[in-house]
Amino acid sequence: MKERKIMPFDKNFAPALRFAVMSDIHIDDEDCIEEQRFAKALDDLKKMCSSDERYSGFDALVIVGDFASRGSEIQMRKVKKILDAGLPADVRLIMTMASHEYMTDGEENALRRFDEIFGLTTDPHAVINGFDFIAVTTTGGCHFDDKKRGFVSAELEKAAERDGKKPIFFFQHPHITDTVYGSINWGEDEITDILINYPQIVDFSGHSHAPINDPRSVHQRHFSAFGTGTLSYFELDEFDKTHGTVPPEDSSAAQFLIVEADAQGRVRVYPYDVLGSRFFPYTWEIDEPWNIDSFKYTDARYVTAEKPYFDNAKISVENITADGCDITFTQATGKERPDSYDIYILDSDGLIKKHLNITSRYYLSDMPAALTEHIGGLKAGTEYTIKIVANSFWRTRSDALTARFATL
Repeated sequence: MKERKIMPFDKNFAPALRFAVMSDIHIDDEDCIEEQRFAKALDDLKKMCSSDERYSGFDALVIVGDFASRGSEIQMRKVKKILDAGLPADVRLIMTMASHEYMTDGEENALRRFDEIFGLTTDPHAVINGFDFIAVTTTGGCHFDDKKRGFVSAELEKAAERDGKKPIFFFQHPHITDTVYGSINWGEDEITDILINYPQIVDFSGHSHAPINDPRSVHQRHFSAFGTGTLSYFELDEFDKTHGTVPPEDSSAAQFLIVEADAQGRVRVYPYDVLGSRFFPYTWEIDEPWNIDSFKYTDARYVTAEKPYFDNAKISVENITADGCDITFTQATGKERPDSYDIYILDSDGLIKKHLNITSRYYLSDMPAALTEHIGGLKAGTEYTIKIVANSFWRTRSDALTARFATL
């Protein structure tokens, strides 16, 4: 990741194309906060791009599914109204549908409403400023039947023939299994065998609601893949968290991506936080999308990652009772934000009596400097040791932070 100190965009990069990608907006029938977030996202996008001296404006907006909670006519017309008010007329709009759009009365009726309200094709192949954009609406929820597979194969072949060294921007709602964070529980592998033949693919997907400021939201193996976040609520991919897959402050979610490409086919991807009205402090860089040997966001990060560490951190133990207490500790630091913490409560014999795995809240624009957790179910009048270990996104672990206390 490359730190940006002053300008949100890379000042040394000369774009020939700029577009934004959003997903999982989840507009509802009733008034909802997602309407405000969607409108603000479009407004922020316009302001940022129009004020950029390198390249004014943006060329396309891509929405990769679940823009509506159930796909009702009310919801689709709300989305259309926000787009009409906030999207410049000269910006190309590309949209796909998926499982949530089909929930009101099935896929066939959703497709009819989509055509009537938006007037867009659900499986477009567009060439914008010389770059291929291929988007696919899934069928049967989040699946790709033989017809969809045929479309994907044929359109990718056409794009590759046009220019084998330019990125092909590819969009679908579910992640491709075993790529970005969230793709284990929320991925599909029905077109993987096709995509792996085109390393120049830069793929964008949603569905998982996984945070895009998680460094695992970009992944490269056979091609480049990006998660696109959500404007509604976060979910995490692990089931072992104490708080489950829906984390604390899950509704503080409004993120999307801005993507640039230059005349040489190089790509820059900027993750943006709508609630904080700012970019996250890094840029994803792909200089040779067609060259697998140049890929740097690979699984090798699990081998090369530095471990997090506690810097002058401490544990405070408060509200001690006969069976529990509240612990507050300073968050770990490192090259990246910590992913999570293992909290162990050990007795005087060193036996683990309690174990919690909690998230760092890294997905929040303003991650808290300290965390507080309640520990219950302890034995009265007993001495305990608290041991806290910080975990990176890449499974490296810090040295332990420790403290002692006794219940009443």
